[in-house]
Amino acid sequence: MTEIKAGDNVQLKSGGPVMTVNFVENDGSTEIAACSWFIKDKKQSSRFPVVTLKLVP
Repeated sequence: MTEIKAGDNVQLKSGGPVMTVNFVENDGSTEIAACSWFIKDKKQSSRFPVVTLKLVP
């Protein structure tokens, strides 16, 4: 499995916008990626379990 790290472009495996990983942290039971993306000119951000993300070339 490819390791997701800060600076990578990712997308949810189920689809959605391309996001940039800000950082990855371990919450004790799973790795969580803090991601940000833009919708028009508005910055969005959220955290996702790494297992739900795929790298975007």
